[in-house]
Amino acid sequence: MGNCLRKYCTCMEPCLPWLFQDTSNELGKKYKTCDVIFNPAVMKTTGRALPLLPGQKAEKNRTFVALFDYQARTEEDLSFQTGDKLTVLDASQEGWWFARLLLEHELARHGCKLQGYIPANYVAPDQSIEAEPWFFGSIKRTDAEKQLLYPGTKAGTFLIRESESKKGEFSLSVFDGVAVKHYRIRQLDEGGFFVSRKRTFKTMIAFVDHYNQNSDGLCVKLGQPCVKKEVPPPFDLSYKTVDHWEIDRNSLQLLKRLGSGQFGEVWEGLWNNTTPVAVKTLKPGSMDAKDFLREAQIMKNLRHPKLIQHGSLLEYLQNDGGSRIRLPQQVDMASQVASGMAYLESQNYIHRDLAARNVLVGEHNVYKVADFGLARVFKVIQKLDQGYRIPQPASCPQELYNIMSQCWNAEPKERPTFETLHWKLEDYYDMDSSSYSDANAFVK
Repeated sequence: MGNCLRKYCTCMEPCLPWLFQDTSNELGKKYKTCDVIFNPAVMKTTGRALPLLPGQKAEKNRTFVALFDYQARTEEDLSFQTGDKLTVLDASQEGWWFARLLLEHELARHGCKLQGYIPANYVAPDQSIEAEPWFFGSIKRTDAEKQLLYPGTKAGTFLIRESESKKGEFSLSVFDGVAVKHYRIRQLDEGGFFVSRKRTFKTMIAFVDHYNQNSDGLCVKLGQPCVKKEVPPPFDLSYKTVDHWEIDRNSLQLLKRLGSGQFGEVWEGLWNNTTPVAVKTLKPGSMDAKDFLREAQIMKNLRHPKLIQHGSLLEYLQNDGGSRIRLPQQVDMASQVASGMAYLESQNYIHRDLAARNVLVGEHNVYKVADFGLARVFKVIQKLDQGYRIPQPASCPQELYNIMSQCWNAEPKERPTFETLHWKLEDYYDMDSSSYSDANAFVK
């Protein structure tokens, strides 16, 4: 009992100073020792669990379902596949949990490791809505449309997401074979879900099961869930590197140079023979080491889906990829970049060198901001001071050129923030809230 109090209840020290005395210190001798009195009424403990430690979460010992495949990056990691079930044994580390893989037969996978660290954002509680393949969380309507309009998508493909405008509610997005339709899923006060009050459901799973069988007012019967095309990044390289600022240079392989700039080069690399990474090398004498470390400290704490490095946009545009990009894809590209920049803006962080060479391209038309934070001093172009602005390209719509002109305004206060720029670009091809379909209109 005393050990427990000394360890977890240090706030009791002013009341029970003798309990917290340091026997190895002479100061502790001024307190009297205390005899332990046996209480026969207390014969055994109740077995009640201790309170959670700071940082520990209630997920401990709960069963989770894997949302994505994960291949172990280090010896401490645990590999698993989509749909696997795991028991979380320790959830005290932010971003990485210690878990045990649950298999029907322990040796079902020959030589399979059963315990190790897993990225916390790759799993969801079993039997929860987050564990369902059709639940996409807090993605925006425009992102839902992009995923559902991907080439090869079949009619009836759908997803359910959190409502952007109404907290606590959900939206159904479904591809009818031509376009994406959206339905608001409303909730009853006593619990339950519906798109039309003529039919309600106790659970979201029951809702999906019903519309899997018949359209019943929807534009089409629900088919397969939309495939999640973008796998989220783990919290850090691995469990071991979360609090580390230095890794062994021998663990890095430089494979291909992606680009170079005023301060250094960016390389495609491989870490620990398992994980593709982008490596920034600093040119000797181009930047003070302290400044570099200060920028790295900030960058290590930044987390955003549009800030992960893939491959250079400049090279992509100059090669075959550029000839295939039409205006809608160009606007989408700019919107994604603005999203990443808006996040940096919200963190009071300045990129200082946003250019096509510093935007990297991923699969499924994903564009991500890269190489931020290393540029500090640039000469002001003389022509800009003289009022010169790039003329409107022949193929550029007037609305987009107006947005560009706002960004070039000589008065900083008149320029849009990246947050404003993001929603303007995102809404360029978007429709208003009337695009939500009314299931009642289809009910006969």
